[in-house]
Amino acid sequence: MALTQLDAAALQAWLRRASALITEHADELTALDAAIGDADHGANMRRGLNAAVEALDGGSLETPEAVLKQVAMTLISKVGGASGPLYGTFFLRLASSVKGLEHLDLATLAQGVEAGVGGIVQRGKAQAGEKTMLDAWFPALEALRGGTDLAAGLLAAQAAAEAGRAATEPMLATKGRASYLGERSIGHVDPGAASTALIVRALAEVVAGGGA
Repeated sequence: MALTQLDAAALQAWLRRASALITEHADELTALDAAIGDADHGANMRRGLNAAVEALDGGSLETPEAVLKQVAMTLISKVGGASGPLYGTFFLRLASSVKGLEHLDLATLAQGVEAGVGGIVQRGKAQAGEKTMLDAWFPALEALRGGTDLAAGLLAAQAAAEAGRAATEPMLATKGRASYLGERSIGHVDPGAASTALIVRALAEVVAGGGA
């Protein structure tokens, strides 16, 4: 039975599933980054999420805020390049948004994701349409806002993030390292949007599967 709320255990399950998916797709993410970046996105994200899972294993984290804050601090310290600070900021803002809550429903999750995406905007000084991870996060957030329940909202968010990922391929990059390539950035999927789609997919799968 699908989850209707997220507690600390479900959020930990999300990060474990995200780590597994990123590890599974690390070579693909690195290949995307090789085309328009530093060729290290897959390795960096795999290392960061594996470290986050280890940190979760080593602590007694009983609230959503504690889980998300631990993940944020680990990603900031372990992931190189721009991705660590951006994903770290996302999870830190998400953690702050859910402070004091034991369970997150669709509405509180959407508010938290909105806060996290706002953190990415502020930190990266980027907007939609500039060929960044935001091109997956913005449509995912919009889908969450329009959801009827947690499972349906996240299924829609997963589809929206994957569509956003695909939509970065024809874009001209105007932010980040890819922007240095100018017209040559066209025709390549943004690696940050690709990893975002996997992270959203991980949460949708955990919710659909009942948190397992």
